Amino acid sequence: MKLELARPARGFTLVEVLVALGIVAISLIAGFEASAALTRNAQRQSDALLAQLCAENTLIKARLSKQFPGVGDSSESCDQAGHSLSVNITVRPTLNPSFRRVDAQVLDAGIPILRLSTVIGRI
Repeated sequence: MKLELARPARGFTLVEVLVALGIVAISLIAGFEASAALTRNAQRQSDALLAQLCAENTLIKARLSKQFPGVGDSSESCDQAGHSLSVNITVRPTLNPSFRRVDAQVLDAGIPILRLSTVIGRI
């Protein structure tokens, strides 16, 4: 009678499979977080561009106005690319009475996005 040696089992153990699944899960989570960060950054850039358009349009309108801006605060809405933004305009005097400082702050749902300033002289 011939004695046969038992063959080692082929395949992976449960521990090896679980370790591989853990590595894959960590890699997928890291990839998801990276893509979410890229999406948030693209949205911030888009919001900043739209806010800059609103602020620049407001300041250009103040510069082109034939009337010297009065000191005080006001606000107006600005619609850009389907977004409704709010622009707070602040006019302050300067040391020279022939000039006024005009600030335009753009907000989205009360959250400040951008602020631009300019100085307007009396014509």
